[in-house]
Amino acid sequence: MKFCASLVALKETRSGSDLTEISFGITFLTLARKNPSRAQELIVFLSVEDLSERLRDTGYIADPIATSTVYLAAELHKPVLLEGPAGSGKTQLAYAVAEAAGTSVERLQCYEGVNEEKAIGKFDEALQRLSVELKSKSDGIDWECLRTELHGQQFFSAGPLLRALQYENPCVLLIDELDKVDHAFEALLLELLSVWQISIPKLGTIRAKSIPFVVLTSNEERRIGDPLRRRSFYLRVEHPTAEREAEIVALRTPDSSHEFHAGMAGLAKALRGWSLEKPPSVSEILDLAQALKVLGADRVTAEMRDVLLPLLAKTEADRRKLLLRDGFASIVYDANQHTSEALREGTA
Repeated sequence: MKFCASLVALKETRSGSDLTEISFGITFLTLARKNPSRAQELIVFLSVEDLSERLRDTGYIADPIATSTVYLAAELHKPVLLEGPAGSGKTQLAYAVAEAAGTSVERLQCYEGVNEEKAIGKFDEALQRLSVELKSKSDGIDWECLRTELHGQQFFSAGPLLRALQYENPCVLLIDELDKVDHAFEALLLELLSVWQISIPKLGTIRAKSIPFVVLTSNEERRIGDPLRRRSFYLRVEHPTAEREAEIVALRTPDSSHEFHAGMAGLAKALRGWSLEKPPSVSEILDLAQALKVLGADRVTAEMRDVLLPLLAKTEADRRKLLLRDGFASIVYDANQHTSEALREGTA
């Protein structure tokens, strides 16, 4: 029997209990590795290989380093900091882990100006006023008792950080695009990621019922501070290799040919190598693949430029670049070269 705060719990363990309450208030989950068949609604990751297979089943193909890092982070209750270009699959990894684990995602989308109320929550003042109005009509009201009651958790509207701590079984907490906020906002995360609790004025300290699996993402618009880096496992996430992207396309379009999958990966490589202002993300390449199937096409040609331009050029600068006389034709040529090279290597 081993105790861990993995993403999920077994319905039963040898002791006949789902959860083991630790005295300092955090719920750890009992993991019976020797009898995985007893897991019903929720799933445990029995090994790195098991996690890799489950991620693949969700449509996410992770490299061995990413898979082992996620597995260790789940076992050791460490956040994972994912850094890399936009559209490289950082956010999707959090959702894939949640789907593989059979749990939910609590997402905090960061943006310039996000504050504690958006992240943690705030008191519902309208509900507080209504309660005061109703109780003020009663005789012999205890105002001190009412004041205490109004600052209770039943009057507090929880944000994603607080909600993540209130799950009976661990969820995935995604703090997305953390580089869009300042160091002061980073500081409020330190208590959560260190001792799994949040201190809220007037409400008090809320301790975790279960420890979430935390994913932090950054597009590197600003350097994330060292205190968060020290507390996290770090993964560099780049756009996938052509071989891996072909696998990803194959998972989403299983009825298409190997040449089609290699062609989509070759086009993605060509576009990203063309110094576009906004190179295509993995999800945009998947959208393009689906669009080609709808159009009944099995490859991209130079003549399809005007039809495909809205799918490929997401800024005016990129649109003008692809509208140049030989712009799109050059990309198609480069894509065909990459595709041919990949197919040769695949048959070697």
